[in-house]
Amino acid sequence: MSFTLRRVISTPAAPVLKNVYSQAVVVDKTMYVSGQLGMDPVTGQLVPGGVKNEAKQALINMGEILKAAGSDYNNVVKTTVLLADINDFNDVNEIYKQFFKNNYPARAAYQVAALPRGGRVEIEAVAVVGPITEISSAL
Repeated sequence: MSFTLRRVISTPAAPVLKNVYSQAVVVDKTMYVSGQLGMDPVTGQLVPGGVKNEAKQALINMGEILKAAGSDYNNVVKTTVLLADINDFNDVNEIYKQFFKNNYPARAAYQVAALPRGGRVEIEAVAVVGPITEISSAL
């Protein structure tokens, strides 16, 4: 009988509502990172300054979770960006490209009716844990 390995990732360096969800779950070598709001992990409040600051903090939080699993932004293969206002798309992209610099993950972006705590942006990710060897795709 073969087993599938499942590991819950938790770090105090990123916010989480205890007993509600996991910051991330790793199944074998695939990591599923819960949606991150632009919340300060110390105060538990959204950072001030609008969508750019919230996007930056959400991605910093994601980075802390990735690090707790022995991973980083280069291991992210898919993200989903949820926006309270699709007109913030370009502003979020300005911040996003500071964290994802090459070998960009696949991505979807949606406008939603509302986000928790009145947030303007939430970002979730799927990543691979462990070393990755990049190959070029020849089309």
